[in-house]
Amino acid sequence: MPSMIDFHEPEPNAFGEDGMSSSPLPRLCYAAAHVVMQETYATVDHAPERPGDAETIADHVDWESTMAVRASIGGSGMGIAEAMDTAQRFSLGWRTARELIERTGRLDLPGGFCAGASTDHLDQVRTTTDLVDGVCEQVRVIREAGGIPVILPMPMLAREKTDPEGYVTVYDEIIRHAGDGDLILHWLGPMFLPELEGYFPEDSFERIMRIDPERVRGAKLSMLDAALERRLRRILLEQDQIMLTGDDFHFGDLIMGEGGPTGAIRIDGRELPVGDFSHALLGIFDAIAHPAARALRLLASGDRTGCREIMMRCEALGQCVFQHPTRFYKTGLAFLSWLNGHQPNRMLVNHEEDRRDRDHLRRVAELANEAGAITDAATARTRYEAWLAEEC
Repeated sequence: MPSMIDFHEPEPNAFGEDGMSSSPLPRLCYAAAHVVMQETYATVDHAPERPGDAETIADHVDWESTMAVRASIGGSGMGIAEAMDTAQRFSLGWRTARELIERTGRLDLPGGFCAGASTDHLDQVRTTTDLVDGVCEQVRVIREAGGIPVILPMPMLAREKTDPEGYVTVYDEIIRHAGDGDLILHWLGPMFLPELEGYFPEDSFERIMRIDPERVRGAKLSMLDAALERRLRRILLEQDQIMLTGDDFHFGDLIMGEGGPTGAIRIDGRELPVGDFSHALLGIFDAIAHPAARALRLLASGDRTGCREIMMRCEALGQCVFQHPTRFYKTGLAFLSWLNGHQPNRMLVNHEEDRRDRDHLRRVAELANEAGAITDAATARTRYEAWLAEEC
């Protein structure tokens, strides 16, 4: 049997006395959280190549554990990014996504929440008018729950090979009809969802972000391209907009940035510093919210070296969890959540818990331990030992 890991708990003073943040974070940070399934789902024959229907999936969601994951993340001071790719949004369906959004709103987290707006409540999307109306309807639901709407990518535009002018027209309609309130745009790469190959052709993204900067307050970029992110965030900075990194490979340096704040803007009633740095909306924060929050508080105190040391360990974990094929990163997140005792099993929607081999998961556990992402060492030790014994 492979050797055990000497699991250890986070360094002291990482959290406030009540487990909540003791000081605000110097960046707007949202953790995209995963969904936990009930034990009854073990006998349901779903798989990525045989995805289940949304109604069946909804019947097997473990709501208590799913919300416990979000409450734990919220204890770091970070907000939640709800009903995003990490929650397997494109498999869940709107019934479950809406319940996630409304339940997360009721948590009243200090870091707030944002949520993805799409068209998965519609049986069919035949026209761009259907697309616009559908997204705007979900925007209203998210705002009523207290969240900031994130306009998710629309695969229909990529499938139909829409030209740049067509992208600008559709997004302009959404922005104009989405009502009052802040919006965030999401650019998700094909490494997460293959059908998004070629999304935002040519300069369509930059043109869309210029439509109404006072309402479109920022963008989340999940292209795993640090150079592209730095170029685009400097463009957004000139328009008083922020970049939220979705780069789970390079987030450490992107969040720390090239210098300190140069100003401030207001988003969702909060004043946020702006400068040549990224804010964050990350799937890996599901696993590293607490050590990453500690690193950011060191940054706020002026300790860039201390911040970077922690962030680089967190980044090493992110690079492992999100390695190719990237879309199966949820396997590692659920495994770590299970090790930490946040959920009773490792199951994911469509049984994506089986999409990584055991050597990969052993490495995930080792790197999580080094990153300070093990919050319950005793539980992790017991569960890891039992998991290792399964292969003997």
